[in-house]
Amino acid sequence: MNDCIDKTVKIDPTAIIDNGAKIGKNCKIWQWVHICKGAKIGSNCVFGQNVFVASNVSIGNNVKVQNNVSIYDNVVLEDDVFCGPSMVFTNVSNPRSAYPKKDQYQKTLIKKGATLGANCTIVCGITIGKNAFIGAGAVITKNVKDYALYMGVPGKHVGWMSSYGEKINLPLKGEGSWFCKKSNTLYRLNQTDLVANINS
Repeated sequence: MNDCIDKTVKIDPTAIIDNGAKIGKNCKIWQWVHICKGAKIGSNCVFGQNVFVASNVSIGNNVKVQNNVSIYDNVVLEDDVFCGPSMVFTNVSNPRSAYPKKDQYQKTLIKKGATLGANCTIVCGITIGKNAFIGAGAVITKNVKDYALYMGVPGKHVGWMSSYGEKINLPLKGEGSWFCKKSNTLYRLNQTDLVANINS
């Protein structure tokens, strides 16, 4: 067995794990997954059927990747990220088959707790903020703020989402606060930014 894979990892017999891939404790890897040499994966992650993870990819802890997702070079997923079924990453903004552009790969950063809905597309070179929520089928072409809810084509900021996953009853701009009883968290809107304070 690959020395870079923890013994607690469950791997379906059909999966391909290249030597040199690093996989943390208690991960589950299902049918026809391919994880390339050099990929770095944390603990307690789940990879659904037909997932591809390229070599220059970093994935944190407790990340859920649903069926038919390809995570290409230069994509970083922080802890607790959710990738919905068949959502799409890219890593070149202007690809041409006749002119390979591997030296032009752009970094895409998905911050802690973000949700990427089914069939959404994340154009390379942007950052998705902490606990942001990208709706199913949205196309995201620019940076997304923490806790922002984006929907549509092209994706537009239409609201705010709590870390628990509920829509926050606050406007896109202005001042205000909202309390989440489920996570014991107070959210404050400061003009165009939302911040969270977890009560002890």
